[in-house]
Amino acid sequence: MSSPHSSSPPAPRLDLVEQLHGVPVADPYRWLEDPEDPRTREWSAWQDARWQRHAEALPGRERLERRVRELLATGAVGAPVHRGERVFRSRRDPGAEHAVLRVTDAPGTAERVLVDPVALDPSGTTTLDSWRPSVEGDLLAYQVSEGGSEESVLRVLDVATGEVVDGPLDRARYSPVAWLPARAGEPRAFYYVRRLPPEDLPEGERQYHRRVYLHRVGTDPAGDVEVFGAGMSMTNYYGVWTSRDGRWLVVSASDGTAPRDDVWIADLSACDPAAPRLREVVTGRDAQTSAWVGRDGRLYLLTDLDAPRGRLAVADPADPGVERWRDLVPQAEDALLEDVAVLDGEELAEPLLVVGWTRHAVSSLSVHELAGGRRRDGAAGTVELPGTGSVGGLVTRPDGGHELWFGYTDATTPTHVHRWDARDGSVSLDAAPPGAVRVPAVTSRLLEYRSGDGTAVRLQLTVRTDALDEEGRPRTPAPAILYGYGGFGISLSPHYAPDALAWVEAGGVYAVANLRGGGEEGEDWHRAGMRGRKQNVFDDFHAAARFLVEQGWTTHEQLCVHGGSNGGLLVGAALTQQPQLFAGVVCSAPLLDMVRYEQHGLGATWNDEYGTAADPEEFGWLLSYSPYHRVVEGTAYPAVLFTVFDGDSRVDPLHARKLCAALQHATSSGRPVLLRREGDVGHGARSVSRSAGLVRDTLAFAAAATGLDLS
Repeated sequence: MSSPHSSSPPAPRLDLVEQLHGVPVADPYRWLEDPEDPRTREWSAWQDARWQRHAEALPGRERLERRVRELLATGAVGAPVHRGERVFRSRRDPGAEHAVLRVTDAPGTAERVLVDPVALDPSGTTTLDSWRPSVEGDLLAYQVSEGGSEESVLRVLDVATGEVVDGPLDRARYSPVAWLPARAGEPRAFYYVRRLPPEDLPEGERQYHRRVYLHRVGTDPAGDVEVFGAGMSMTNYYGVWTSRDGRWLVVSASDGTAPRDDVWIADLSACDPAAPRLREVVTGRDAQTSAWVGRDGRLYLLTDLDAPRGRLAVADPADPGVERWRDLVPQAEDALLEDVAVLDGEELAEPLLVVGWTRHAVSSLSVHELAGGRRRDGAAGTVELPGTGSVGGLVTRPDGGHELWFGYTDATTPTHVHRWDARDGSVSLDAAPPGAVRVPAVTSRLLEYRSGDGTAVRLQLTVRTDALDEEGRPRTPAPAILYGYGGFGISLSPHYAPDALAWVEAGGVYAVANLRGGGEEGEDWHRAGMRGRKQNVFDDFHAAARFLVEQGWTTHEQLCVHGGSNGGLLVGAALTQQPQLFAGVVCSAPLLDMVRYEQHGLGATWNDEYGTAADPEEFGWLLSYSPYHRVVEGTAYPAVLFTVFDGDSRVDPLHARKLCAALQHATSSGRPVLLRREGDVGHGARSVSRSAGLVRDTLAFAAAATGLDLS
């Protein structure tokens, strides 16, 4: 067995070459796919010891953690969710590890705790994934996961007493909950989504095969009635929604993360809720649509069908076919339609519609007449926002009203909840984060550059204000982090980020590139960076690096790139395609072996985004950029840090293990290639202390790689 203090890791290279579609594909580190293989255990122990020695020697590491904890000490607060007189809201106090769900029973009464993840698990490894009050607000369905697994066990508690009255319902990962209203003489019930029992599934399919069920509170979940999903794709994700009066049920289905879904609707007043007669709203169309029935009886459809930047249509729920949709708010030429909210309280002269837009990932809100969708004239047609940032979650009272709540954040502002009063157009602060923090004086701006094919790409850049000259240009090049994602139609919008602020405060530049593959410019922008066009994403990222250097913000010797998940694939591709552009790479929870990605984690649900290795043409796309397969021996690679999480059930840590081993064998630069591994934590939510520790280590590594002085 190799000693952890030896200069070389115990990493034998296999002479394993497979013929795939007639192409020889080498896989020398296949054995690292098995975490239980004694060789993998030895290799991982060696990497753990090497990382620990390296981390302890990084200058400024403890100082960084203190500052990150200070920046996180704002705490957090969510928008209010109303059910009658009860108001539900999540809040994380300064110093707390997780947000806690609280409730106020009536105006003027004290807020009390309903669900506290740390009370459930003092170790801090349990997360509150989601929650949904019943129509009446007397019951709460909530989901928690242990150890980062994201497996979401569902329970129901009595809001008045806080006692759990139902559950656990396991296998409820990513499940929505749609309550039916209480009816005299009938048990309380909700629709939800659950995986089939693993014993009913083949070995490789046990994370898939979901169905929509009706569950009656207090009954054995083994007897839950399956209402939808049989015969559908094994990788389908389902959405369920019910109207407040219980008349309408909407079900949606998407195959994995494909940018399209099908939608059905049922009139529950005309059928048994356990056997809903679902009729098609939209199926077989290459588009995404969300649907619901408003209190005015119209079916609302937020869709990108024939509108890649989004439109809002209406239809008769009894006759919902696509050909009978009518645009209420048509597609805009220069903005994305992201969200809508209806205000129809008796205090208003007419019902109103508030529409959330983004332009290059920056938010705005407009006000329209609900009946015909016409935007109101002048100042009455706009909700004034606190700044140039991001709005999230338009929330109204489910039983009607004149108030709208929304969250707002930007580069220096943690999320605050604001209230808009439709009666007079006023905006007021509803709730601020419970903690205060000193934020550095920084300047954030949106810049534009050209990718290799001439496409205009935007980049959000944040820098200390005193680092700029009188014309707003950089006084001198500085160590920089370039962050990107570029996939799944996900937008990177301006928001409060303690890691970015800590880096900028120390004298660095922090840049976020809005690459193709993301959603910042609409569905066309997404599709320009998926499947056979994935190389566009990497080219946009390389161009961003060159732009930062050409404009004097940094140098190649001072530039570190950072990305996680799909963004880990991004930086993995960048370091294997253009290693000379970067001094450092932080690659977190990444996809890196694109030939075999479908065989692990949730990979089978992503092949509409990337392509499938089972198809000869799509296999060619994947192999062309697969970072693990592009490593060239003798190349001077930048310093690399992989961060992985043993509880990650989305992206298997094997990807990072395999590329780490390949780079350690191949690099000629003498720069470190390291792997930082955490147990009892997964791909997504984590405690504050775990977050602070991860940020501490990634920033300290980036500082050492780029020369940022943290003393």
